[in-house]
Amino acid sequence: MVSTKPNDCHTIGEFYNVDGKKLSRQYRDYLSEFKNWKQKPHAKQWLVFPENMGRHLSIDETALSKGELYTIITNKKAKGKKGAIVAILEGTKVESIIEQLLKIPKPLRDKVKEITIDMANSMKMIAKKCFPRAIQVTDRFHVQKLALEALQDIRIKHRWEAIGQENDQIKLTKNKQNINQQPLTMAIQENNSWLEVDTYSTKLPIIGRKANT
Repeated sequence: MVSTKPNDCHTIGEFYNVDGKKLSRQYRDYLSEFKNWKQKPHAKQWLVFPENMGRHLSIDETALSKGELYTIITNKKAKGKKGAIVAILEGTKVESIIEQLLKIPKPLRDKVKEITIDMANSMKMIAKKCFPRAIQVTDRFHVQKLALEALQDIRIKHRWEAIGQENDQIKLTKNKQNINQQPLTMAIQENNSWLEVDTYSTKLPIIGRKANT
């Protein structure tokens, strides 16, 4: 079950009421033949499985649980199941990745017809050097992401333009209100004489006159 089911040893241990850590050690040391694994010495740096090669491959970089960055090549025909992994390579350095992929026999690499990559130049170079006869296809996800980012930039630009127009309209309205508040002259009587005083109105301007004494 450990080898055939997508469950870790802790989950399986809880199901069968056994210690998960102990089950993990027993599987690693006695059941999985890990100690005799030919790729064990370099497993942390690179793993290559030529037997999983196919005509349609994918290459992409992936960050694992602790942030380690790996370049992974998969066989698309396996659809993520057993036999899908062609290579797992530490980091994204072009030279080291090419060096390890060239360990795959050339006849197998020449059979690759199509390889799906992202838009990074490093991935293009790896595909060209290691799978020279394969057609390079840009990953649909990265194309959609780029299109959405461009659309978002346009949306933000138009939004700022709309905000600017709205602010200009508010300023224009305030200026019109200030123009309508023009001074007018009114006459009031004090001690048998008329004095002129200024006041403000938001209506049409009215010009007063001095009354006869």
